[in-house]
Amino acid sequence: MPAVLATTALLLTAGCSSGDGGGGSASDDQKPPASTTANSSPSRQPAEQAPPAKGSVKVLRTVTTDLDTPWGVAPLPDDSGLLVASRDSGAITKVDVKTGKKTELGKVSGVAHAGEGGLLGIALSPDYASDHMIYAYFSSGSDNRIARMLYDTRKPAGEQLGAPDTIFKGIPMGYIHNGGRIAFGPDKMLYAGTGESGQRGLAQDKKSLGGKILRLTPEGEPAPGNPFPNSPVYTYGHRNVQGLAWDDKQRLFASEFGQDTWDELNVIKPGGNYGWPDAEGKSSGSKFQNPIAQWHTDDASPSGIAYAEGSIWMAGLKGERLWRIPLKGTKASAAPQAFLSGTYGRLRTVVSAGGDKLWLTTSNTDGRGNPKSGDDRILELQVK
Repeated sequence: MPAVLATTALLLTAGCSSGDGGGGSASDDQKPPASTTANSSPSRQPAEQAPPAKGSVKVLRTVTTDLDTPWGVAPLPDDSGLLVASRDSGAITKVDVKTGKKTELGKVSGVAHAGEGGLLGIALSPDYASDHMIYAYFSSGSDNRIARMLYDTRKPAGEQLGAPDTIFKGIPMGYIHNGGRIAFGPDKMLYAGTGESGQRGLAQDKKSLGGKILRLTPEGEPAPGNPFPNSPVYTYGHRNVQGLAWDDKQRLFASEFGQDTWDELNVIKPGGNYGWPDAEGKSSGSKFQNPIAQWHTDDASPSGIAYAEGSIWMAGLKGERLWRIPLKGTKASAAPQAFLSGTYGRLRTVVSAGGDKLWLTTSNTDGRGNPKSGDDRILELQVK
């Protein structure tokens, strides 16, 4: 741990790693919408306060074990459970957070797993209470796409998922770098992190959907106020985005895999160019947006992120640790701090459980981990 913390003292400037966690190229001017602006607060408002430089993590319990390649996680309303997507099988499973009982809702038809592709991120409709729709990002065999499905609790287990209604398609797919995280923002628009599928040039091509953060309406159309006319592209120049989270001021942050040098945590500015493949980590000049924190790729390979208690919490795959990045506005206010180093293996997804609680999933059955009896699991954490 001392060596890790010494390294992180250097990492308050910007950072990313291959696909799902290896180094190298192998596997793995319009005014922006007010709700996602990353500018500082007006000077007439009080200065934002930073959380303590050092935090803590307490593992409260193991919620459940024996999950199959868990990837996306979506908490149901009223703490009634967690929906977990299995990358390889294409199944969505409900986990009772009180008992740990697992119930398969059904499989998403059309999912084609290969390499890092398969059933990836999931999210609940912003109108879930009335429409009961689940959104999923998945590989189809020819592309990556986003579909929505009705979740009907009145049907028997295994038959509760309706047929997928594809709302968006044509995202480049590859054996590596498929992105996959989706989330509805405070503006009720759907954000999706995509990868460049191993074809570096796609990231700088604003006409391509690869290596981007996309912003869509719930129906899959380019969202109003996007920075490029009639385009779903919100930001570009990304290698492989797998983490999206908003802070309490509705500012968007994203984690991104680097190649051999730097993994990154970025604050997202509409229309911003995040540099790949011309820059990895912090760069000089003003052409590219620099990350607010960066890590050597062996220490992170970041996937999911969440916001809680004034910090971004970032799950590391190859790094096998949970990172805390304390914030003051849109800057890191202290060196990133690592927790759970090597204790639970690869960490894939972290989501808010409200207040000072988080849900954290491991990823040891994804072909790169070292699965043990009972893996993969979901943990409940208390953080500060």
